[in-house]
Amino acid sequence: ISIGCLAHRGIFISFGNASGAVPAFPVLRLIGKSAYVTRPKLLDYTTTREELVSRADEIFGWLKDGKLNVSVDTTFPLDQAAEGHLYLEAGKSKGKVLYAI
Repeated sequence: ISIGCLAHRGIFISFGNASGAVPAFPVLRLIGKSAYVTRPKLLDYTTTREELVSRADEIFGWLKDGKLNVSVDTTFPLDQAAEGHLYLEAGKSKGKVLYAI
């Protein structure tokens, strides 16, 4: 993991798991930058149904207004769901993988 672009007192954010476990990170590498580390998960940011709906509405508004673009990598027919999962597990995706119903 490269931390060269992390600013002094910057925030190192570790996220993921869709492609497997995130490797351990030696936090002492951040000592020269007095940086912060966080490992967020969705359920800590949307603790109620109302908060989840509010945040979702905001994101869908950004999509509608063109402020947020979603990159679709590929689409698989639903009957090829197993192939789609293999594609994801192999780390081939460069955007969203969709299943057509």
